[in-house]
Amino acid sequence: MVVMSDGSVPEASRARRLKMATHATHERLDTAIMARRPFANRERYALFLEVQHRFHRDVDPLYRSAALGALLPDLAQRRRLGLVEQDLCDLGIATDPSGATPTSTMDDQIDVPSALGWLYVAEGSNLGASFLLKQAAKLGLSETFGARHLAAAPDGRALHWRGFVAAFDAVPLSHLQEEGAIAGARAAFMRVQALVSELLALPAAASAQEVDG
Repeated sequence: MVVMSDGSVPEASRARRLKMATHATHERLDTAIMARRPFANRERYALFLEVQHRFHRDVDPLYRSAALGALLPDLAQRRRLGLVEQDLCDLGIATDPSGATPTSTMDDQIDVPSALGWLYVAEGSNLGASFLLKQAAKLGLSETFGARHLAAAPDGRALHWRGFVAAFDAVPLSHLQEEGAIAGARAAFMRVQALVSELLALPAAASAQEVDG
């Protein structure tokens, strides 16, 4: 435990508190995704890519928000929807225009704390994408073909994430608003969980095991 010179214990950063508050939800999602073997072949990867497309389409209005951009200065440059769409195009998959997004493009209607939670999840997904990119490489995919959205930022994953966290932690929020950010992050994880269940079906063998169990 770190103790300050005045004897106090420093409070964890907002990002750290949010991580701890959503750990169980995040773990369930990771387990669900990997159980569906998204890198078993290109066909299954394409299903995973559909999940990514739906989620990034959901959060894209937040990345284009002037209000949120004022709080997180490089937000617009962090958008990955276009990269996901290029990946779909690489694999010969047409984008699906259906499905409502749970976020608003109107700055004056954005719930900032909740939006921060959604953005935390979206940005965090790229931090951990190095493993996914290695799995995609086994399918002949790369940062320039089919797995563009999994690539690291030019400044590196860690530095890119630290830049986001610094701005994220600096946004002034009340305790109640911080709870809203946590709720937003949980909603984002649950949204991806729902998309995984809808679009990325369990492999036949795994489905049979679940029935037998």
